[in-house]
Amino acid sequence: MSKFQAPKGVSEYFPPNSDQFEFVRDKLINSAKLAGYSLIELPVFEDTEVFTRGVGESTDVVSKEMYTFEDRGGRSITLRPEGTAGVMRAVIEHNLDRGQLPVKLFYTGPFFRAERPQAGRYRQFYQVGIEAIGYNDPEIDVEVIAVADSAFKALGLKQYKLNITSLGDSSSRAAHRTELVKFISTLKLDDETIARSKLNPLRLFDDKRDEIKQAMAKAPLLLDFLNSESKSHFEEVKRLLTEIGIEYIINPRMVRGLDYYTGTTFEFDHALLGAQSGIGGGGRYDGLMNSLGGSDVSGIGFGLGVDRILMAALAENSLPVELNQIKLFIVPITEQGKNEGFKILSQLRAAGITCDMAYGDRGLKGGMKAADKSRALYSLVIGDDEISNGKCDLKLMSNGQLISSSLTASELIKRVGNSI
Repeated sequence: MSKFQAPKGVSEYFPPNSDQFEFVRDKLINSAKLAGYSLIELPVFEDTEVFTRGVGESTDVVSKEMYTFEDRGGRSITLRPEGTAGVMRAVIEHNLDRGQLPVKLFYTGPFFRAERPQAGRYRQFYQVGIEAIGYNDPEIDVEVIAVADSAFKALGLKQYKLNITSLGDSSSRAAHRTELVKFISTLKLDDETIARSKLNPLRLFDDKRDEIKQAMAKAPLLLDFLNSESKSHFEEVKRLLTEIGIEYIINPRMVRGLDYYTGTTFEFDHALLGAQSGIGGGGRYDGLMNSLGGSDVSGIGFGLGVDRILMAALAENSLPVELNQIKLFIVPITEQGKNEGFKILSQLRAAGITCDMAYGDRGLKGGMKAADKSRALYSLVIGDDEISNGKCDLKLMSNGQLISSSLTASELIKRVGNSI
């Protein structure tokens, strides 16, 4: 019988790498929590129209990359390819925008796109995202960017850069679209590209083909068409970023891969990740909620790729050496030792100390081998002598130093706990 394997193009994490994945993800989440964002837990599949209307039919995500199927009730269902549209559906459905504004939410979990698998690009990938819904303020734009930047700094990342631009308000985009459509009409394009440009001409700035990049080299840029209000908003965003010490690069050709973006738009790239250098990005989406049937409320958010950020942290060697380290590993060598060890194990765990023990009848040699593999800080051998004497030796696994202790949970908690 052949062995089962994971589907092609998915990322899996198991010990010890899963500790690194968890550490990175939790740092991203903690940065959001520090800024007052609360968890929203969403389904991994939605009505397909949530994405076709929300993300945009002209995008590669909708036209080429979604996992869409018909359920037993004949409904078209799609595994979520991104997070924002689902969040907005939930905000509308549960009237979250009727309370105090802004609504500040974060989410985390797996997302799905039918892409060609390669390093840093998966068919199932993990994100942490935030959404701030309710106000169109430059301060909120910068707060969202700063949440991501703070998370990267907390992970010790240094070799990343922030790209920003503005896609303007509706009148700015309309003025730019008129000139961009005129320019595109002069180009020799294939039928599929022409069809995409008619849905959203900005998509041609995001085209990865060299011939399209060359053709669009002299295309009019949206930044040159910002009206006074959009220009003032973007200038304030830049001023606030400088004020709080976040460096940025203005990238006027950046449009992102989703149609709902308006106003402030941004991406973070990492220098050590090669072609798949993006580690996260986002922007403002002032018309999205209305397009999904809700009120005309503005919002801004981001999605950060946990997989790629982990790759960046490993490339920079910025992660702690020991993560989720076991503080004490108990090695029982008699039946009485096993009973006493299990009792102490339970008491230490109740005190918040991470500990484990050698299960089964491994003996001293097998038990110490297990202790070594566990990478525990201390080991403790418990046999009949230790129980009758009420004394034991804690072994510091890094150098073999023995530390005398009474064989009581309270004493062990004190000695092991002081090393945390």
